[in-house]
Amino acid sequence: MELSSTAALEFLYRVTKTTLGQDDADLTARQLALLLHVYLMPPPHTVRGLAASLGMSKPAVSRALDRLGRSDLLRRRRDEADRRSVLVQRTVKGAVFLRDLGDRAAQLAADLPAAADRRPG
Repeated sequence: MELSSTAALEFLYRVTKTTLGQDDADLTARQLALLLHVYLMPPPHTVRGLAASLGMSKPAVSRALDRLGRSDLLRRRRDEADRRSVLVQRTVKGAVFLRDLGDRAAQLAADLPAAADRRPG
């Protein structure tokens, strides 16, 4: 199924809207992209590698990781093999948050054909 840009934006809006009101889930687009990258791409993840993969500066990655760490959605730890490097790791809370978000997105996606038919494209 091919979506119009309007239908795709509506889907994105509906998925994003499901996170509103969740205290720990008030994430920026940058934070959500970083969180998704760490959970969807194979490890290991470093600040330098995340910055390169996502086209972000290392300070921007660090700020996003600060917020995600405070919410226990990701964790940082020093790489024992290379003490200069910091590894970014998944957490149980982050995995549960993204599983729930994925479930809500899948439920909303089931309604896409009807929504796409109602909207001009």
